[in-house]
Amino acid sequence: MSSQKQQPAKLSKLDQLREREERAAQGGGPARVEKQHAAGKLTARERIDFLLDEGTFQEFDKLVEHRSRDFGLDKQIYPGDGVVTGHGLIDARKVFVFAQDFTIFGGSLSETHAEKICKVMDLAMKVGAPIIGLNDSGGARIQEGVVSLGGYADIFLRNTLASGVVPQISCIMGPCAGGAVYSPAITDFNIMVKDTSYMFITGPDVIKTVTHEDVTKEELGGAATHNRKSGVAHFAADSDEHALRVVRELISFIPSNNLDDPPRVTATDSPVRIEPKLNSIVPDASNQPYEIREVIDLIVDDGYFFEVHRDYAPNIVVGFARLDGRPVGIVANQPAYLAGVLDIDSSIKGARFVRFCDCFNIPLVTFEDVPGFLPGANQEYGGIIKHGAKLLYAFAEATVPKVTVITRKAYGGAYCVMASKHIRTDVNYAWPTAEIAVMGPEGAVDIVYKRELEGASDREQVRQSKIEEFHDRFANPYIAAERGFVDAVIQPRETRKKLIQALEMLETKRDKNPAKKHGNIPL
Repeated sequence: MSSQKQQPAKLSKLDQLREREERAAQGGGPARVEKQHAAGKLTARERIDFLLDEGTFQEFDKLVEHRSRDFGLDKQIYPGDGVVTGHGLIDARKVFVFAQDFTIFGGSLSETHAEKICKVMDLAMKVGAPIIGLNDSGGARIQEGVVSLGGYADIFLRNTLASGVVPQISCIMGPCAGGAVYSPAITDFNIMVKDTSYMFITGPDVIKTVTHEDVTKEELGGAATHNRKSGVAHFAADSDEHALRVVRELISFIPSNNLDDPPRVTATDSPVRIEPKLNSIVPDASNQPYEIREVIDLIVDDGYFFEVHRDYAPNIVVGFARLDGRPVGIVANQPAYLAGVLDIDSSIKGARFVRFCDCFNIPLVTFEDVPGFLPGANQEYGGIIKHGAKLLYAFAEATVPKVTVITRKAYGGAYCVMASKHIRTDVNYAWPTAEIAVMGPEGAVDIVYKRELEGASDREQVRQSKIEEFHDRFANPYIAAERGFVDAVIQPRETRKKLIQALEMLETKRDKNPAKKHGNIPL
């Protein structure tokens, strides 16, 4: 009897499916996963699991493979092709997510990789849910040539179309260079991880060759650089886990789309709480600083202010808080830095935040203490006129409920820009410490009484007398109140109650801009 060679048992169809799914779940294999962990980074799947509510992730295109057969790629095929995509829940709210997998081809973007991302972006638009991108990629897959570049352009188009329709949040959790940076740049918020992430158009090696500048990746495009200097990033996280917690916190303040209202919570802080400390928080001397965050903390629910762009343009403060459980966007001049003056960077920072809030139906609360725009040749050469106009444009264009509190200075054109009554702000309050005038008393006296001062025998004594007179007559909130430019002069300690009452009154506000394709904001 002849012995027959035993054939391996054929896998059942269910076993075949399990085997394929297991291969996809392994990413680039144990060695590459270990290398990812050694660099202090989570894998793509670990990031998604950490971000979403437990057990809610539903994956798409897990078995997709690239189609390239050049340069030996036909022998390097991994299910999923370097990006994990799908949808899930954050605090029981639907979100769509993609996470690039650095363990597969360095997370490089191929034609199919891009198609996977575009699919979830399209679905997010259809159902009205936020898009969260977890970026960790070496860039375009060079072996695929122009189709990988076309993939980037397909994503950029969807970023642009989704802008103002659904919130878009980017986490930079590794490299993001070249054309890849433009997708996060279009999204609403950009979170970078310290020490492990970087963004730049061209890397240090190219820069050294072309311009002879010697700079490291971290100096050129690390989290600190983009949070403090360029303003490209809004948050600098200490780790992958920290970055993902920031995303969850951010989502808690914003609606799922431009037709929804922001998610309101049950307040534990009394809506009529009085805060006596506010009555003395502004120094008697108008040239003395104070911390505007302390003012905000004393007013908002439970003293919790979720600040955005903290390290960039610190002369203006922006972020989210709640008033009686209702999310609001806060814009505040910071007298503790450059006296709260408006300059190029602060104008851009404020305008960007105002426009986001207006896109997504988040009421705006403005705390104003601004001596004017920063003078100087560098500011003029840098375009302070057009950049300052961005903030003016943003506030004027916004149709959400808008409430302003003038705590101290409101001088010159900056008074107009910072959500004044004249640009459709709904409710304007002033504290008794408010100074509303064309300019400060010192500068005004030098101009108005120039001839009288030139002829005075004791010029400085006369000047000081005129300054005091000007301050008493004009540097106060009452002339503006007489004109109706502020709706009420209020006791600072009652600010929380007044803001909540104003927002309740404005809850059903309906306003619109003239019919047009879009405005032409001074970019």
